[in-house]
Amino acid sequence: MPSAALFDIPALAGNVKPKPKRPAPVHVDRRWFADVDRVTYLGTHQPVWLEREEFGRDCIPLCVAQHRLSGRATLPRAVTPWMLDSGGYKHLEKHGTWTLSPYMYAADARRYYDDIGMMDVCAIQDWMCEDEILAATGLTVADHQLKTVASFLNLMTLDAELPWMPIIQGRTLDDYLRCIDLYDQVGIDLMLEPVVGIGSVCRLQRTDEAARIIETIWSMGIRLHGFGFKATGLRRVAHLLYSSDSMAWSMNAVNREPMPGCVGQHVHCGNCPKYARAWRNQLLNSLPDDPQLLLAA
Repeated sequence: MPSAALFDIPALAGNVKPKPKRPAPVHVDRRWFADVDRVTYLGTHQPVWLEREEFGRDCIPLCVAQHRLSGRATLPRAVTPWMLDSGGYKHLEKHGTWTLSPYMYAADARRYYDDIGMMDVCAIQDWMCEDEILAATGLTVADHQLKTVASFLNLMTLDAELPWMPIIQGRTLDDYLRCIDLYDQVGIDLMLEPVVGIGSVCRLQRTDEAARIIETIWSMGIRLHGFGFKATGLRRVAHLLYSSDSMAWSMNAVNREPMPGCVGQHVHCGNCPKYARAWRNQLLNSLPDDPQLLLAA
């Protein structure tokens, strides 16, 4: 009978060397500048980035979630445009409902708008339609759509001067069209809104279905903001989006070596502004220079 030592898995595992991490992206400058620079928001966990000189100098817009700002005694003063994300996905996944009332959310957004400044848009308290969120709330896609439209109406009633961004939710193209109809039924013409968020497409962004959904809504004359778009998805539909945001660079950095010059300063660059800028430049440089090439893709 074979020796038990041959099956000593922990001992064998201890002899396996960890897989080396891939190198960090080389920091490169933007090859060209166009409107896409202005509307590709860089997500960050660190609100203090709003006042960092390099982001203001290069006019790199940032995206900061509500829970990163809530409860702070002092707030940064922005030197670059930014958008407020509601943080709804994590909130609904954890609580199964919005525990922050519209009154509280509107009051917080007003404080950020006045004290931080340079806020482009603030997302409403929408209700996502991914499977795990529906499971957490116990509601249907139709319920989530009604609550999302209600959030926009509530927040507009509380403070119509803030740049609230309406959001459409769904799972299929028919769902999103139905959500657009819901806004229309309460007197909101989404074609007249500066920008409209399209939720729950983050995980579908590489698929033909997502491209079909976005292209159909774009053809209706609605300016769309894509939440959480990674490089592959953005290359596919950048020409159809008015704006987008992404935190993908942070996880990308965790799984790679630190940037040159960052070795010894931190274990990884998951919260490193140098890495974030390099990732964003690399992403934007990967898009076709000629918008007509995007339209023909």
